[in-house]
Amino acid sequence: MANLAHSKRVVVTGMGVMTPLGVSVQELWDSLIAGKSGIGPMTLCDPNDYPCQIAGEVTNFDPVQYIPTKEARRMARFTHFAVCAATMAVEDAALDLQKIDCTRVGVLLGNGNGGFPTIEENMRILIEKNGMRVSPYFFSMILPNMAAGTVSRFLGATGYLNTVSTACAAGTQALGEAAEVIRRGAADVMIAGGTEAGI
Repeated sequence: MANLAHSKRVVVTGMGVMTPLGVSVQELWDSLIAGKSGIGPMTLCDPNDYPCQIAGEVTNFDPVQYIPTKEARRMARFTHFAVCAATMAVEDAALDLQKIDCTRVGVLLGNGNGGFPTIEENMRILIEKNGMRVSPYFFSMILPNMAAGTVSRFLGATGYLNTVSTACAAGTQALGEAAEVIRRGAADVMIAGGTEAGI
């Protein structure tokens, strides 16, 4: 039985990305071919107190292209990335989720530390304003599994749902585990990948 499960072919049919080199697969590919670097001076935070002042930042990105404004305000940036990239991947795969059994569509995402910039922002508010302006959504925004849960909710994928949090290996692990979920028959389609917004 185990050999039969491992012989089941699993393929990638759609991709979506949010990277310092582009916020679409085509933008990323064009930047790679052109030899561009996604590394530059930090702009998303004040780096003056840090010895390193360069980073790979995702810029020219507006989450409301894919997420209603009100909901986007209640999400951490790593969840924005996940929802947008997952939506792109579903579109790229030409997958019509209205025409298939969504209980057989799962989501498995990896990340290292969830909404770290959200933690920093709300800690600053806590100190500067005595906690009077801390977001009521703060706790749910920083949970590592919030990205996968939100992707599931947005896309209507009501099957297998999981998060792996294994630092830099999380996205790769999520892809491998998603393939295993399909191989063992727990899902027909998996939306998988990694998301992080450390700055």
